[in-house]
Amino acid sequence: MPKVGIVMGSDSDLKVMSKAAAMLEKLGVDYEMTIISAHRMPETFFEWAKAAEGKGIKVIIAGAGMAAHLPGMCAALFPMPVIGVPMSGKHLAGEDALFSIVQMPPGIPVATVAIDGGMNGAILAAKILATSDSDLLERLKAYSAEMEETVQKKADKLAEIGYEAYINSQGK
Repeated sequence: MPKVGIVMGSDSDLKVMSKAAAMLEKLGVDYEMTIISAHRMPETFFEWAKAAEGKGIKVIIAGAGMAAHLPGMCAALFPMPVIGVPMSGKHLAGEDALFSIVQMPPGIPVATVAIDGGMNGAILAAKILATSDSDLLERLKAYSAEMEETVQKKADKLAEIGYEAYINSQGK
């Protein structure tokens, strides 16, 4: 049974939202992913958002660009947390979507991550679920330890070989 719903308005958002799916898989969180345009398929969208709770979904991660109505509409219809992922776009680099998602009216909150922040959307969803799932909390702690170890290895290498050799070893 999916615990997280991942929804996006277009297949062009899949590059970013697939990072959310990959992170949820890494953390062992069940999810479902779909493409539904709130503007082009409003009836389908309403049905999906209203049915999400009954399917066991506890958190929705909604990716959207431009006017970014999808996260807000999810929050209006779904009674549990919604995380908005603003998508970068051709005209305003995603700032339009970011501003749209964070400026929700009172009573319709949407947690918002960085532009193109699908992975962080998944981590935030997992952290919300971990408040009542101790096994998931342990997997999140292990992921944090893994990140720390990765950064420490880079710091050790930098100290060992110096910054010029380090930069050259990175292909930059």
